[in-house]
Amino acid sequence: MKICIINFSGRVVGNCKSIADFICEKYKGEDVKHFDFNRINLTPCGKCNAECFQKRESCPYFAEGAYKIYDSITNADLTYFILPNYCDYPCANYFIFNERSQCYFQGREDLLVQYLSANKKFIVISNTNRTNFTKAFEYQINEGEKPDVLFLSPKHYGKRSIDGNIADSLSALKDIENFIKNKPA
Repeated sequence: MKICIINFSGRVVGNCKSIADFICEKYKGEDVKHFDFNRINLTPCGKCNAECFQKRESCPYFAEGAYKIYDSITNADLTYFILPNYCDYPCANYFIFNERSQCYFQGREDLLVQYLSANKKFIVISNTNRTNFTKAFEYQINEGEKPDVLFLSPKHYGKRSIDGNIADSLSALKDIENFIKNKPA
């Protein structure tokens, strides 16, 4: 099975990183591609002349890691998006990644159809709002479908988000494990 795991947090350590590592361990022996945004530099859209509208490979940032991640998601059997909540919305790394899809899919409707149909699960570390995340994730799946999201509230497990120690909670790990058990055959 091909698995793709994306940790959108910019922190080197923390909740998203420990959850990504936990999921990697659960898929040991599988073909796992793990991306940590603390190691990826993506240029936001708008710092160019929209060259991708003419030819997608003309994007001045085409060689950056976004396209490798999009390829991995498109070709995976299952992808996990792991995101922190910043002010009731996904972090900026998620939005930059989402923006960069313009160039990846430009003129390639076949890739967009394949990407939207790819099996995705979302894990959010959040003590507050769910609505904004659910809406943001709808752009990653086929229209009319509901995103499969696990919201993990550090408060629920007696933790503080900033401490990055949600994975120290056996209850949190059990909830994550139950979420990933429901994986495609």
